[in-house]
Amino acid sequence: MSGRLAVALFSGGRGGASIARGLLHTPGVDLTLVINGYDNGRSTGALRRYLPGMLGPSDFRKNLLVHLDGRDPRQAALRSVLEHRLPAGTTRADLADLAGLIADPPARPRDGAAREFAALPPPAREAITRDLAAVRARFDSHPGGLDLTDCALGNLVLAGAYLRLGEDFNAAVRACARTFETPIALLNVTNGENAYLAALKQDGRLLADEADIVAPQDAAAITDLFLLREPVSAACQAELEGRPAEEVRRILECHRAETSLNPAVRDAIRDADLLLYGPGTPHSSLLPSYLTPGIADAIAESRAAAKVFVVNTRDDHDVQGLSAPELVGRTLHYLGDPGNDRGTVTHVLSHCAPNAPAVPPYLSGGGVWAGARWVTADLEDAERPGAHCGARTVRALTSIAGAAAPARA
Repeated sequence: MSGRLAVALFSGGRGGASIARGLLHTPGVDLTLVINGYDNGRSTGALRRYLPGMLGPSDFRKNLLVHLDGRDPRQAALRSVLEHRLPAGTTRADLADLAGLIADPPARPRDGAAREFAALPPPAREAITRDLAAVRARFDSHPGGLDLTDCALGNLVLAGAYLRLGEDFNAAVRACARTFETPIALLNVTNGENAYLAALKQDGRLLADEADIVAPQDAAAITDLFLLREPVSAACQAELEGRPAEEVRRILECHRAETSLNPAVRDAIRDADLLLYGPGTPHSSLLPSYLTPGIADAIAESRAAAKVFVVNTRDDHDVQGLSAPELVGRTLHYLGDPGNDRGTVTHVLSHCAPNAPAVPPYLSGGGVWAGARWVTADLEDAERPGAHCGARTVRALTSIAGAAAPARA
């Protein structure tokens, strides 16, 4: 393909990382990642409870790692900040000592954190120090309530930027993208409104938060996703247990959060040459993004000749047993286009292997499903089972985009 290729990729934390990395290594590609902030795992959930109103930073932190090459000392130091985990028993004083090592490293660092952070670029060192100072100020004014055990230092940097910038989550993401020198346009799908994810299973069982959704579970299908104004409390979950699914659905509907589409996401989708529904954990990383009001219209209005659904190479806990067409059908359902009448998905790219989500025989050699052209290829990374091989997947995607562009014209 000639000229530049604008790519918008719906992604989660790590599911689409190899594809994003492959796109970054492809000359002429301008990449935008669209992510939601509903992560509510252990340390992330604790941080969100401590800072009510803040979205989950973890998936944004993980995507700030995509471009960093550990062979480069500067980039390795930036990676170390993002990935450094605080040990059990870490106190505010310990965090202050760690921030001091970053702000004013010893002249000859010998080991430990001092050596990890020694090569930080001066602008990044200054920004990280400033954001950690904002977190420490909050700890001083609101002591207690947050256990720092296993908390990623990168999450605290994002939290500090959020506090420093008037509790504007999207501004914090932009600031950290500059700090960690990412060439990716990293965008939160919404305008930053806080919301909590919950799901309802076919048998009426409530999955009370994002952590429950991604955890091992029985094979009953997830039928509904909800973005709620407040997290589901243990008392509320106990009260809803055993009630009919329709009754639980009605109750949760009354507590839906109001969210709005980030204008930068709307523009990125509208101007994309290639739009990708990336792999990942569908009911936590991907489908919740499609609940954002206005996003289906933005996709319908996109100039992209190819809108490609990339099927996971393996099953996830939340979609165990679903076939590849059923997975595509979930995306179409949440985007309000169950019959694909608006051309929401033009192509499906799936991995050809027995352990991948099943593809019907009539599609495995190529064909059309619900108006979308089906493409099957060997996409799994042999060294990392379950992950896409970035180079092979990107070759398949650019081939699809190249063939679709003349057809659109």
